[in-house]
Amino acid sequence: MSDPVLRDLTRRLDQRPGACVLIAVKDRLRCKVRLSHALPASARLELVRSMLTAVVLAARGAQTVRQIIVVSPERDSVPAEIPVLADSGECLNAALTQAHRVLRDFGCRELVILPADLPKITGGEIDSLVCAGRIGGFAIAPDAAEVGTNALCLVSSHSFRFQFGPDSKRLHLREAERAGLVPQVVRLPGLEFDVDSPLDLDRLDGQQWLPRLQA
Repeated sequence: MSDPVLRDLTRRLDQRPGACVLIAVKDRLRCKVRLSHALPASARLELVRSMLTAVVLAARGAQTVRQIIVVSPERDSVPAEIPVLADSGECLNAALTQAHRVLRDFGCRELVILPADLPKITGGEIDSLVCAGRIGGFAIAPDAAEVGTNALCLVSSHSFRFQFGPDSKRLHLREAERAGLVPQVVRLPGLEFDVDSPLDLDRLDGQQWLPRLQA
């Protein structure tokens, strides 16, 4: 991470108590390619932007959150007041590890990791995740299949090896135990539901999407 980025992040970071939220999103045109048979590229782009907006708004509404940061290769529709940490797109886990190190250096001891494809997440659910993380230093929200990871909360000053990818729930639980943390598993509707397949799109029918946030 370059010095100008570090200086900019230092200037932007909110120093109030609370959690820092990292929202991870790929290059928008590379998102949700598994939906290509159900949606044209332009519709997938709008869906990704709308879901990112929903996650940002939920984080803004969470009482336990002090700072929102996006981890992404591009800013795109992210509001200007939200810092964007560069992700080369090659390895999300490496980008998150680097961001976690920087935030620990700036005194952030409560970290929430959220993907940008949780369209039904609420601020209250984020608060529940953070409260669970404060119990033993670690909370995880698995996907509906109980295999992947849809959200993490770390309350620790130590490093953590992120394990997003296949079988990530099991690997994250193992990493938490290695780090001496006591995992709490949080199962809530908005945290369980992500959009990965055409079947998931059916569950979005009738949902009122808010307009994208303006930079």
